Amino acid sequence: MGEEGTEGTVHLLCLAASSGVPLFCRSSRGGAPARQQLPFSVIGSLNGVHMFGQNLEVQLSSARTEDTTVVWKNFHDSITLIVLSSEEGTSELRLERLLQMVFGAMVLLVGLEELTNIRNVERLKKELRASYRLVDSFLGDSERIGDLTQCVDCVVPPEVSLLQEALSGFAEAAGTAFGSLVVSGRVVAATESWWRLGTPEAVLLPWLVGSLPPQAARDYPVYLPHGSPTLLDRWWQPVLDPLRTCVPLGPRALPAGFPLHVDVLGLLLLHLELKRCLFTVEPSGDQEPSPEQRRRLLRSFYSLVTATHFPPEPGTPEDKVEDAAQRAQVPRACYLVSGPEEPGTGWRLVALQLGPRRLLLLVSAQSPTHGLRSLATHTLHALTPLL
Repeated sequence: MGEEGTEGTVHLLCLAASSGVPLFCRSSRGGAPARQQLPFSVIGSLNGVHMFGQNLEVQLSSARTEDTTVVWKNFHDSITLIVLSSEEGTSELRLERLLQMVFGAMVLLVGLEELTNIRNVERLKKELRASYRLVDSFLGDSERIGDLTQCVDCVVPPEVSLLQEALSGFAEAAGTAFGSLVVSGRVVAATESWWRLGTPEAVLLPWLVGSLPPQAARDYPVYLPHGSPTLLDRWWQPVLDPLRTCVPLGPRALPAGFPLHVDVLGLLLLHLELKRCLFTVEPSGDQEPSPEQRRRLLRSFYSLVTATHFPPEPGTPEDKVEDAAQRAQVPRACYLVSGPEEPGTGWRLVALQLGPRRLLLLVSAQSPTHGLRSLATHTLHALTPLL
């Protein structure tokens, strides 16, 4: 299995659908932002072949060459997004969801009206610059996975109930139904109304916070001399210690000391109905492969099992038309070995789905293949109370 994100280049093109005028082009190489731009002739050809198909009532969605995958997507007959990836092992599922997240980011920071009713192309180009940092975060390597799973990246602090109570009280006192605590772009706790936000809003908002630079301009809370001179102290002073325990969680996602089998090198747990996920490659951090490679292996494995083995996530059109007989025949567990084929070598990847939960594990080479399902089942039962 190829490792998604290994070297290679990703080019993202945004064009006005009616005129084909480029609105922006963003690129990354080896997971890092790049200045490399595609020639205008290539951009025109990629858009032209898509428009040619539309004129013949043929929807061109993707294509592959020997070393590049291309995906097109049109939004509201106004914006066309095109992504080209030469990354090894990249999948169409990954690129399709990338385009959905990019358009969501554009709407988040510019507004749908500006994108569906383009009055001035040059002004729109300037306004879209505000989305570059967020868009670039989808193109590069990330410690999060919500862009691919379309589930909210979460962390589980030791004293989540205290933080949840403080957040709910603070949101009520502040007169808002929407509030969340975020660490490293992952949600620690959120109000009920915040969790009812749809996709991609609930994914994009913490991702936006996580993409901000440490010294970015931001809103500051203030103490109103007469109206609420002690509002913040009232709700957050009693939970300062639990708040501090959230700071180092970040990529670890799980509480310190959470019992995981020593062979587990990384995991992705999804709750497909709640649209939340836990993603970490921190267990046994001193072993090979590197954290970056672990993330790539799990992302590639997720794309593989979602596209070929497991049923679509609940709520998708495909799921609604799929009959019960078909669903009964879908496998609920699978595994593969990545790397050398010699016995006792190669990392194991196993996926298991029970009810609304789907668990993906990256396991060390020492773990016997015949025990993978038992290991995954035990791990899923241990994680179930958390998500």
